[in-house]
Amino acid sequence: MAVACVDIGSTWTKAALVEVPTGRLLATRQAPTTPGDVVTGVLAATDGWDAEVRACSSAGGGLRLAVVGYEELISAEAGHRAALSAGARVVHVVAGRLDGAALAALAAAEPDVVLLVGGTDGGEAGVLRHNAHALASSAPLQGPSASLRVPGGSGVLRPSVPVVLAGNAAVRDEVAAVLGAAGVPVSPAENVLPDIGQLAPESARAAIRAVFLTHVIGGDRLSADPRLRQWVRSVTPDAVLDGVAALADLRLAAEVPGVVVLDVGGATTDVYCVPAVDAEQAGLRRAAVGVPSRRRTVEGDLGVHASADALRAAAVAEGLPAPGDAPLALGEAAAVVALRRHLRAEAAYGPGGASARGVGLVVLSGGVFRHGDPAAVGAVVDRVAADRGGAGGVVGGTPVVVDVRYVLAAAGLLAADHPAAATGLLATLLPR
Repeated sequence: MAVACVDIGSTWTKAALVEVPTGRLLATRQAPTTPGDVVTGVLAATDGWDAEVRACSSAGGGLRLAVVGYEELISAEAGHRAALSAGARVVHVVAGRLDGAALAALAAAEPDVVLLVGGTDGGEAGVLRHNAHALASSAPLQGPSASLRVPGGSGVLRPSVPVVLAGNAAVRDEVAAVLGAAGVPVSPAENVLPDIGQLAPESARAAIRAVFLTHVIGGDRLSADPRLRQWVRSVTPDAVLDGVAALADLRLAAEVPGVVVLDVGGATTDVYCVPAVDAEQAGLRRAAVGVPSRRRTVEGDLGVHASADALRAAAVAEGLPAPGDAPLALGEAAAVVALRRHLRAEAAYGPGGASARGVGLVVLSGGVFRHGDPAAVGAVVDRVAADRGGAGGVVGGTPVVVDVRYVLAAAGLLAADHPAAATGLLATLLPR
């Protein structure tokens, strides 16, 4: 039996044919992503393969998510981290009571989904109630084709923007009823912050994934072909995060430290981190928000194609030379800046995060590394390892491998129901 694992990207659709349950990689292929109907690109990439198709997608920029929370350092931050762990691209975060200006800014961000959080279970509920009524009062009352008008502001949300509700459980049913009565599609989930210092993103993550499948893949934004809904299991960063977690488990079984994956794309650069368990336990936890075991940061201004100009500006802002047009030069700059930013985010978790102490393997992914000359890629690794701005602390002295056959996303698509195949596939990434 074989499974065709497909990643529908903004530029390329990449396919891997994997034998189940061994995890043997039988073939790989890619085809241009076809705007307007991505199914055409999937069929081209899998032509002639007699296999079940399961896919992930980041076409069209993936899932745009806005977080509405109680206060920025607690509820909004917890919601932000839950959103990132779901593979969503967070385009807006707002905390406190929504007024007309805040609703206008929310509309201007054009989210695909709003993550509404606030309050610990049984704790403060006033802000969550207020924000639910604010969203409901601007919801389409004339039916699903109406726009979501913003009172007191000039922004207009797209029709029936869905809400994932993951706040104070004591008022969950009440708040869901307020939104539902106004015609807002609402998906209740468990509180992302049930108690101070306890972060619980998994329920919200599952709800965000379901919304992605229903409202983005199930709609006609990418294709009207019903097969797309059957194939797509998750947003691409979510699938990659599952693959990274499975790789970290494989490393843990060998009693070696955790994993950092650096994925440089055309529009964004993503950093995934699953540190070693002992390093995690040794680290200081923030008092307000707990530490998730799997972390991801996404840098929407660091890409080697669509975001190349923004990448150059970001490199200069970090005190680095502006890269030219060479793909590897752009990839090197994206790697350094993304790792520096990731480490600044990791500093919130205290010692034992994405540092040499907690990480024993760095994986480079993305076309610039997969298709680059190995010697040139090795030189890039050496320069990143020498970076004194933080990136060298992760890469220096740590084994580095390139995901040349692009197996992380495929492994993530297989991990839930074909774990042996995922493990077999990921074994090809282990240093020899």
